[in-house]
Amino acid sequence: MAGASTAERGSPGASGKGSGPLGRPNAPKSPKRPTGSRPRGPRPGGPLLRGLRRGPALVAGLVLAVLLAAGCTWVLYGSSWLRVEKVTTSGTGVLTPQQVLAAAAVPVGAPLVSVDTDEIEARLRGRLPRIDSVDVVRAWPHGIGLKVTERKPVLLIKKGADFIEVDASGVRFDTVGQAPGGVPVLELSSQQSPSGRRFDEERLLHEAVGVAGGLPEAVRKETLQVKVRSYDSVVLELKGGRSVVWGSGEQGEAKGRALTALLKASPEADRFDVSVPTAPAVSGS
Repeated sequence: MAGASTAERGSPGASGKGSGPLGRPNAPKSPKRPTGSRPRGPRPGGPLLRGLRRGPALVAGLVLAVLLAAGCTWVLYGSSWLRVEKVTTSGTGVLTPQQVLAAAAVPVGAPLVSVDTDEIEARLRGRLPRIDSVDVVRAWPHGIGLKVTERKPVLLIKKGADFIEVDASGVRFDTVGQAPGGVPVLELSSQQSPSGRRFDEERLLHEAVGVAGGLPEAVRKETLQVKVRSYDSVVLELKGGRSVVWGSGEQGEAKGRALTALLKASPEADRFDVSVPTAPAVSGS
């Protein structure tokens, strides 16, 4: 029997490299996996499983944080361990510690953390004008400290039998029955001054405060009065009947140096003029 014809066997090209048995094209070969490799897919212990495993630890951590916060809050506010038991004062001079404690009204027995230090400071400054500044500090675990700075008078204003104390900022902060030593008294007589309309008493008081507050220590101790007749007519009355023509409040530092030198050079003089500090003068003996 004759063999299959060329047509039946297929053309030589059809039986080549691209055809499989029965003339079908060869299927693409799957890439070979290395020996021992695992098929791709979700790995055991992947992100989901690891998240599930971490879940209890996260919950435990959150619970612990809440408990710690609650414990700290209780210690600070609810327990008796950190409460105000003692209030101390420092820096007082004219004021007494008892006056400061009474004005501060610190809530003894209250939780230390809840004490409003700003409110205590405002209360002290409002009730005791002599206080220039105060630092309210917590002294753990049971104390409050009050560090007071009092105002210092540089000038006194006579008012009847009393004296009004004025500090270097011009603040009239207290009235006392007895003049403190070493503080000059203001004598203001500007009614007849030609500059009275331009410089009122408040402005002249400010100038007098500036003069008195800027005096050298040695001069300040010797000064009994500051007489102001006008803006540019200030006279200092010293102990021993001596007087100093100061002029205006300008160039106060230079005038202070000139007067200090004159007092040392001419201790017997009774009149000094430093209104022009570059050309001071003395007279009398």
